[in-house]
Parts: sequence; structure tokens; C-alpha cells
Amino acid sequence: MTQQTTGARRAELGARWLWPLLLGSLVGAAAASLLVGASDLSDPELRTTLLRLRSARLAAACLAGAALAAGGVVVQGLFRNPLASPSILGTTAGASLGGQLALVAAPTLGLTVLSPELLVPMGCLLGGGASLAVLLGLLRLTDDLLVLVLTGFILSSLFLSISGLLTSLAQDDWSLGRAVVAFSLGGVSGVGWRTVRLAAPLVGVGAVACWGWGRSLDLLLSGEEEARSLGLEVEPVRRWAATWVSVLVAGAVAVGGNVSFVGLVVPHALRPFAGVTHRRLLPAAAVGGAAFVALCDVLTRLLPARGEVPLGVVTGLIGAPVFLGLLLRARRAEVDGG
Repeated sequence: MTQQTTGARRAELGARWLWPLLLGSLVGAAAASLLVGASDLSDPELRTTLLRLRSARLAAACLAGAALAAGGVVVQGLFRNPLASPSILGTTAGASLGGQLALVAAPTLGLTVLSPELLVPMGCLLGGGASLAVLLGLLRLTDDLLVLVLTGFILSSLFLSISGLLTSLAQDDWSLGRAVVAFSLGGVSGVGWRTVRLAAPLVGVGAVACWGWGRSLDLLLSGEEEARSLGLEVEPVRRWAATWVSVLVAGAVAVGGNVSFVGLVVPHALRPFAGVTHRRLLPAAAVGGAAFVALCDVLTRLLPARGEVPLGVVTGLIGAPVFLGLLLRARRAEVDGG
């Protein structure tokens, strides 16, 4: 009875204060992102330039966070497992490899006339698309989720191995090697408005499409057999869910590189307050993910280091302990309730 009362109070509190807290966090993160930095905004000659650069950086962080958190909601619903993340499909590693290939191949193929702001998003989209093509081909052959998970793991391992090879080869050119390593570690410090404008449609379309499939994903939460008995065609839901998650991941990697734990921690943290319904949880996770990554980006500028700490490192340092704490709390609640 006590456990039920606690859960009811948490749900009531979440319904009342969740969105004010999320929006307040996003506004606070945006203000900090625009105001915090090594340069001083008091100089009128630099203020406009600094605000333009920081606003592009803020937009990139928000896009990456929203895309990864929304993708995490969909993947966790698809696998009916709160421990799943978008990287489980292998599309994160595929998109990252595509971006690295674009950076490495551009000088070799004579594509230097195209700026990295155009090449990297295109490479991320192609890499994520290649991984998605393998997954969709597999889904036509089997409906076993375990096979899908194993395939995603194998693809991730393969892409990460190729990524490591590219990183080694790129070390012959110091500037190229540094760019490849920086991209693999994640960061939005060098992102411009052209990249943001290219990635924004991917994130926007992917998020809206995932929201549209929310009710179908809700039915999957009760189990595939029961969902089929209610008239749901499970296989198309799986294919389209994997497709739109891949689109979201490609957009996120294009603007932020490899940013870890966002798609795992944010949905898991918000689910007790927003509920499990996808059409409620997904927008809340998108706003929460945007605020979380924007705040982590501010921390990259404040941590003591010779240069900025990579964004993916900061999200991992914060996300891993937070996620462990959430797991322990959930486990403790289960034991107390049992």
C-alpha cells in the first residue's frame, strides 16, 4: 500500500510540475550556453559574432539531445526494455563511421570544394542508411528481436573497428587526425548554422514520425501476441520504428558526433513522471534531452583543461552514474514493493 501511494504521488507530482521543470531547465541551459565562455560579451565589437557562434552551438546541442532522447524512447518501446538505447541498432556507429569517412575521403577524392559542414551530415546520413538497410533486410527474414539485437551489436563492432582503422590512418595528417578524433568523441564547438539547417529537418521529421507511431508502440508494450490480437501489424511497426530512429540518430551524429548515454538516461529518468505512453513521454524526453546536452556542453567549457573537454566524455561522466543510481533506486523499489 505504501509503494502504491508513493507511485500515485509521484505520478501526480509529475503531471503537475514536469513540463514547467523541463521548460525551465531548457531556458536556463540556453541562457548559460549563450553567456558562458572564454570571451567576454561586454565587448560590443565581439558580442554579435560570439552570440552567433554560441547560438549555432546551442541549436546543435539541442538538436542532438532531442534526437537521441526521442530515439531512446522509441527503441525502449520497441524492445520493451528500459535498458535499450539507439546504439543497440548499430545505426549510431554507422552514422559516426559515415561522418569520419567523409572527413577522411574528402581530400583523397578531391571533394575539398565542399565544406565539412556539408560533407559530414551527408556522410552521417549515408552511414546510418547503410546500417538501416542491413536491419530492414534482416527484419524481412525474421521477426526474432534477439537476432535483431545481435545484428545491431555485430554492426556496431564492425563499424567501430573500421572507425579505429580510419583514426589510425588519419594520424599521418595532424589536422585531419585531430578532426577525426574530435568527431568520434563528440562535440558541438565547431558546428555552424549550415550544419544545423541540414540536420534540423532530419530531427524534426524523425521526431514527428515517431510521435505518429506512438499508439502502435503503446500496443507493443503489452506484448506482441496481444498486440496482434488487437489488430496491430507488428512487422511494419518494427520497420518504420527502426527507420525513423535511424533518421534521428543520423541527424544527432551529424551535429554532435558520438554523444553517449543521452538516449538511455533521459527516457529512463522521465518515465516515472511522464508515464509510459509514447505520445506523452516522447516530447518530454525530447525537451529533457535538449536541456541535458546543452548543459553538458556548458560544462565542457568550465571543466579545468587546456582545451574543451569532449562533449561525449561529459555526457558519459554524468550519464553513467545517474543511470546506475536510477537502476539501484528502481531495484530497491521492487524489493520494498515485493
